[in-house]
Amino acid sequence: LEGSFHPHFCAFRVVKFRRTGESSRSDEDGISGEHEVQIEGVRTELEPVELGDGAAVPKEFANPTDDTFMVEDAVEAIGFGKFQWKLSVITGLAWANAMEMMILSILAPQLHCEWRLPSWKVALLTSVVFVGMMSSSTLWGNISDQYGRKTGLKISVLWTLYYGILSGFAPIYSWILVLRGLVGFGIGGVPQSVTLYAEFLPMKARAKCILLIEVFWALGTVFEVLLAVVVMPTLGWRWLLILSALPLLLFAVLCFWLPESARYDVLSGNQEKALATLKRIATENGAPMPLGKLVVSRQEDRGKMRDLFTPHFRWTTLLLWFIWFSNAFSYYGLVLLTTEFFQAGDVCSISSRRQEVKAKCSLTCEYLTEEDYTDLLWTTLSEFPGVLVTLWIIDRIGRKKTMALSFLVFSFCSLLLFLCVGRNVLTVLLFIARAFISGGFQAAYVYTPEVYPTATRALGLGTCSGMARVGALITPFIAQVMLESSVYLTLLVYSGCCLLAALASCFLPIETKGRGLQESSHKEWGQEMVGKGSHSPGESQE
Repeated sequence: LEGSFHPHFCAFRVVKFRRTGESSRSDEDGISGEHEVQIEGVRTELEPVELGDGAAVPKEFANPTDDTFMVEDAVEAIGFGKFQWKLSVITGLAWANAMEMMILSILAPQLHCEWRLPSWKVALLTSVVFVGMMSSSTLWGNISDQYGRKTGLKISVLWTLYYGILSGFAPIYSWILVLRGLVGFGIGGVPQSVTLYAEFLPMKARAKCILLIEVFWALGTVFEVLLAVVVMPTLGWRWLLILSALPLLLFAVLCFWLPESARYDVLSGNQEKALATLKRIATENGAPMPLGKLVVSRQEDRGKMRDLFTPHFRWTTLLLWFIWFSNAFSYYGLVLLTTEFFQAGDVCSISSRRQEVKAKCSLTCEYLTEEDYTDLLWTTLSEFPGVLVTLWIIDRIGRKKTMALSFLVFSFCSLLLFLCVGRNVLTVLLFIARAFISGGFQAAYVYTPEVYPTATRALGLGTCSGMARVGALITPFIAQVMLESSVYLTLLVYSGCCLLAALASCFLPIETKGRGLQESSHKEWGQEMVGKGSHSPGESQE
């Protein structure tokens, strides 16, 4: 490994950390060779401790030789512990906003029947949520880069909670259209929870932890279906909308415990606050703080769109935008198609069936049955194996290949739906397709915060999320309107889009597997530490 460690002397013992092939030349001393210091009453013989490739420095000697350290050093030295477990649960509650998304597939057929809405108005009710998300995602990312991750996340969650509850009291269609659009505007900022979360995680735990908080998304979707089974027959859709805001209400109460990101504080020049946050984490985890002074490579502008299009990040940004677009387009398309397929019972007859219904009476409609809810629950449960599969492969084959594989499997399952399969086979294919497309979405949430530096991390994630909402905005008109004309053309659109997204994943120029989070946009990729102790002291300061 590249880098050097200099002797640091502790009471009663002198320990020297040295890796094979590294220089022992220090910044202050131009003389080569081993350093020996005579200290009265202390053993002066240097006792070498050999560390293998990638091995971490023991916690009792966290950063034993540098007189300065960066946030990355501190996060790696402190490691994963009690603080991160608490953060996982609280961040996960914000991520359970999946309930607000899952409700779209349940609310649409209900309002179609109750308010006698034509299909284009039903599709618009879904799309307006994504219009709100699309218009706000970049704004929330910019707020998070300019004013802090915690600030942006807290405001967006409180906004979503407020308008989510209000939408349950909407008297007419135009009111619920506006209110659900405002809910979407707030949801656009919730992905910033991943930015905040990732910046507190050590490298080895990052992918697994980000994937595991995605479990809260899966739990949210499952809970929404179960809630609908209980609430819809008795209390109706208004209470379902109000009760679906519960996880966000709990988050709003607990979010005051959340600290601001230490990486953000250092970059914005607030090193005292960053140091206090790191000390708090070290205390909660029962781990030592690195020795020396906290430093940052350089102060730089934050949240600037032009930084996403520097020569180093231009292709990454453009390819990620298409990947996120395809993920949301396909994921939400499948959610909406699942309801349509289950109501039809047979893939091949769905178009003719819907035309017959329209011919009989333009106001004819069907409520979701108990069987529909049961099958909806089964396909929703596919989110969990999706998490497990992604968790197992993402650190083995890398982020890029994980996303590509997920898109390919979804595309293959979409093509298999061309066959006139029965309800049981249909359920299995939808289960597999949803497992892998949700896995691909999760892999994108791991990759995106890793690939951008701290100064543009929230903005990068925000713009990607915004592009995802463009896909989600378009998908109701494919999954609900185009489906009336041709089920085969609909499936072909989704399959083709995912094939292109698989290619885009392969062409991403940077693989972030095994990389530390980049602090400065001015460093070439790969200069950040790969695990504790793999950079030289000269690289810890710029």
